[in-house]
Amino acid sequence: MIPPLVRHTLRSLIGGRCCQHRVFSSESSGQLLTIQEVRENLSQMVGVRKQWLSEVVPPVVMQKVAESQAELPKRKPSDSFVKAVIPLSQPEAREKYITYTKKIRFGRLLEDFDSLGGLICYNHNKNPSLSEDQKSPYAFVTALVDRIEKSPSKPSLSPYKDIILYGQVTWVGRSSMECTMHCEQEFNGEWQKVLTARYLFVARNPIQNTAGVVNPLDPQTEEEIELFKLGEENKKIRQREGMQSLLKTPPTEEERLTIHDLFLSTVDLNSGTFKVRVKPENSVWMDETIKKSLIICHPEQRNLYNKIFGGFLMRKAYELAWANTSFHAKTRPNICKIVDNIVFRRPVEIGSLLFLSSQIVYTKGPDVQVHVHAEVVDPEKGTREATNDFHFTFDTGIPNVPTVMPKTYAESMLYLVGKRSYNS
Repeated sequence: MIPPLVRHTLRSLIGGRCCQHRVFSSESSGQLLTIQEVRENLSQMVGVRKQWLSEVVPPVVMQKVAESQAELPKRKPSDSFVKAVIPLSQPEAREKYITYTKKIRFGRLLEDFDSLGGLICYNHNKNPSLSEDQKSPYAFVTALVDRIEKSPSKPSLSPYKDIILYGQVTWVGRSSMECTMHCEQEFNGEWQKVLTARYLFVARNPIQNTAGVVNPLDPQTEEEIELFKLGEENKKIRQREGMQSLLKTPPTEEERLTIHDLFLSTVDLNSGTFKVRVKPENSVWMDETIKKSLIICHPEQRNLYNKIFGGFLMRKAYELAWANTSFHAKTRPNICKIVDNIVFRRPVEIGSLLFLSSQIVYTKGPDVQVHVHAEVVDPEKGTREATNDFHFTFDTGIPNVPTVMPKTYAESMLYLVGKRSYNS
C-alpha cells in the first residue's frame, strides 16, 4: 500500500487547476509533434526496418555501449521533454479514437502513452556530442505501468477536441527510467490536466540480452528534485510489495479475517455443514465473472524490436476488462479511473497465440476492480507462459454494483490482490 505522504504527492500531480503546471509545463519550449510524428521519430531513432522481413537496414551512427554510468553524460529532466498532440478536431484522426457512444477510446491513449514514453527515453539517452542521427545501442522496453489515474474533479475526455500529451524522465536507476506523463484537454477555454501516467522503462542490450546502462539524471529545479525523490520511494514500494506478494507470503491477519468472514457469509448456517454454499444478496460467484479472448499476434502489431507492441496488449486487455465490467454491472462504464501495476514479465513474440483472461476480483460501491491475465500458448508443445498482468478500476455509476464472492482459496487470494490494488 502506498504511504499517505507519497499518495498525497501523487494526488497533487493529478489534482486541480492550481497545480496544473507545477511539475513541468505542457507549454515548455520545443516542437509540438503529432502522435504519429512521435512514432515516426521513435522509429528513426531506433533505426528499424520499415517493412516486415526487409533486408534493407538504414545506415546509423551507433552510440558506444557503456559499462557504467560514469561514462555517460548527465541529462536534465527537461532534455527528455516531449509534447505531442492528438488532433481530434480533425475528423480523419477522430475516427480512430471515438466510440459509437461518442466517448473516447481509452485503450488508444494507452498505446499513445507507451509510444510517447519510448521517445522520452531515447531523448534522455542521447549523447549531445554526437550528431542528430545517432542511434542507441539499447532497446528501451516497457517494464511496468506503475499507475495511470484520472483526476476525479475533471470532466471526461471529449473525442471532438485535441488532446495534448507531454512528459519527461523524472527518475533514473542504473538501467531503468521512470517517465511521468500527462494528458490535457481544453475545458471552458482553459487547458486542464485530466490524466497522469507513470511508466517504468528498462534498457536492454538486444545482442547480449543483458541490462543496459542509461544516462544519469541531474534534476535541476525543486519540483524535479521532488519527483526524483518520489521515484526513489516508488522503487522501494515496488520492492516491498514484491516481497509481500501473496505468491510469496501469507495474507495478513486482517486479510485472513476478511476471507473468513466472506466464507461464512456464503455458508448455509441451518445446514450444519460447510459444504452447502449460498450467495448473499446482490452478489455473484467470482468464477462466473470470467471473460476470455484469444489474439493471434501478427507482424502488423509489432513494435520497433519485432516483438508485439506493449500498447497494443494494454489496449486489448483494457477493452476486455471494460466489456467484462459491462456484463457485470449491466451498464457500459465511463472511462477507466485507474490503471495500476501492469507488469510486463516477458515479451510476446510475433506469431504467438495470446490468451487474455479477465475476472472481476473486487467491488466497492460503484467501483469494479478487474484483473486480466495474459499468457502465451504454444499449441505444438502444449505449454503456457504468463506474460502480463493488468489491473483496471472502473466507476460504473451504479451505487451498489453486485459484489463478487470467492469459492476457493485461489479465488480468495485474487480477491485480496484486487482489494490491495484498489486501496493502493
